[in-house]
Amino acid sequence: MEDFKVINNYLMIRMPEEIDHHESVDISSKADRYIMSGRVENVVFDFERTTFMDSSGVGIILGRYKKVSCFGGKVYAVNADSRIRRILLMSGLQNIVEIMDPKKKCGEVLQ
Repeated sequence: MEDFKVINNYLMIRMPEEIDHHESVDISSKADRYIMSGRVENVVFDFERTTFMDSSGVGIILGRYKKVSCFGGKVYAVNADSRIRRILLMSGLQNIVEIMDPKKKCGEVLQ
């Protein structure tokens, strides 16, 4: 699977194994290009292979939320293990991002 893929109006982002400042700059800029193209309304972050994330990962999600929420878009987090889920919850992202049940897959968000 590609790391960035547009399906309907959803940008699916397969997050890397480790998300730190260096990775976050690259992910954010690529995601923004897709969002600004006008083909994307919603963003799905897939954490299936992610084992480490610092505050930069929270920044990626928050920044993309700010962009898509301006025109009614939504942000989803899928396949987050217990460590990543804890970071998402501790940062308060559950108030603006739909953190999907760990048993749901990316395709289920599109339905």
